[in-house]
Amino acid sequence: MPSSISRGLSWLAAAVVGGVYGIAATIAHSFLWGPVPVGLIVGGIACAALLISLRTLTGDRWAALAAGLGMLALIFLISQRGPGGSVVVPNTPLGNIWMYLAAGITILVVAWPDMSRLGAGAAEDREPTRHVD
Repeated sequence: MPSSISRGLSWLAAAVVGGVYGIAATIAHSFLWGPVPVGLIVGGIACAALLISLRTLTGDRWAALAAGLGMLALIFLISQRGPGGSVVVPNTPLGNIWMYLAAGITILVVAWPDMSRLGAGAAEDREPTRHVD
């Protein structure tokens, strides 16, 4: 039982951290340096790095999914029209790219196959080599 509580708390922490990254990247996504969308690029890299590191360090795709869902939920939440009528993510090509990019990064990181299991399975399937002297 304590293990399941610990796992649930780690998923909750991952969702909160993902939400913080999602908010920060959403606020920065529209920063342009001339024609280059620097905010979109840096925000995408930061969110991808968070999800990849969670997936790699925990070995648990559910932790990466929790962070990705926290990220997407808060991106969706702050993208709505505010009480004063302000919009953080306007309906522009850059805003639409950001929404799809964040969702795509989450899907890609969570769906990526576990390479450690692929390598272990391949090693078990091979027949032992025999050396003839």
